[in-house]
Amino acid sequence: MGDFNHPDICWRDNTAGHKQSRRYLEYTDNNFLLQVTEEPTRRGAMLDLVLTNKEGLVGNVKLRGSLGYSDHEMVEFKILRAARRVHSKLATLDFRRADFGFFRDLLGRAPWDKALEGRGAQDSWLVFRDHLLQAQKQCIPTKRRSGKNTTWPAWMNEELLDKLQHKKEAFGGWKQGQVAWEEYREVVRAVRDQVRKAKGLIELNLDRDIKGNKKSFYRYVSDKRKTRENVDPLWNETGGLLTQDMDKAE
Repeated sequence: MGDFNHPDICWRDNTAGHKQSRRYLEYTDNNFLLQVTEEPTRRGAMLDLVLTNKEGLVGNVKLRGSLGYSDHEMVEFKILRAARRVHSKLATLDFRRADFGFFRDLLGRAPWDKALEGRGAQDSWLVFRDHLLQAQKQCIPTKRRSGKNTTWPAWMNEELLDKLQHKKEAFGGWKQGQVAWEEYREVVRAVRDQVRKAKGLIELNLDRDIKGNKKSFYRYVSDKRKTRENVDPLWNETGGLLTQDMDKAE
């Protein structure tokens, strides 16, 4: 935002009279900038502009008169941002640290014959569930997981993670003038080559082992898909249209 001093630009028609103004207009178009001021801000000319790179980000643009001895109108506007997304932190079971041997031992110690004697299906299930949850609480620890998708790609490992962190630090150093551009570029190239090799290696292994491990192959393919499509309605053998998931599966 500011006084760009191009009074000959017509922002409604996207035209300009002078060469310098046409260059400025071309610059805003090439950088996908949108000008949102609509009224003249100084003696019938629109000099004070508000530019944004996203439609709907800036709104409620109003002129509020002059300040002091200035002959420019004050421009008031609002930045319309969305509410901050709250990522819920859920407690999930950490099966990697579970003690399944102790878990089986606890369930094996329960006097099932006596506990379930004379009970119906529903009561028996409630008794079994209580024992199961108690054993689960003792044997399977929990962990906090953010609502954000933090799943690593199949080719990611600790070494590559360190390399990517080093690349991020090198970028920050280059932005602050502490790292030369050539040094940062070499770091980027090295990390990119290692990522490509890691992807190629895991895809080669999946291709080689597909006959004995089809699930890993299709899981990898599914993770790379950006869209998730449901099965469309199907016709059954009598010509009826099936829309329910269970009917489609059958």
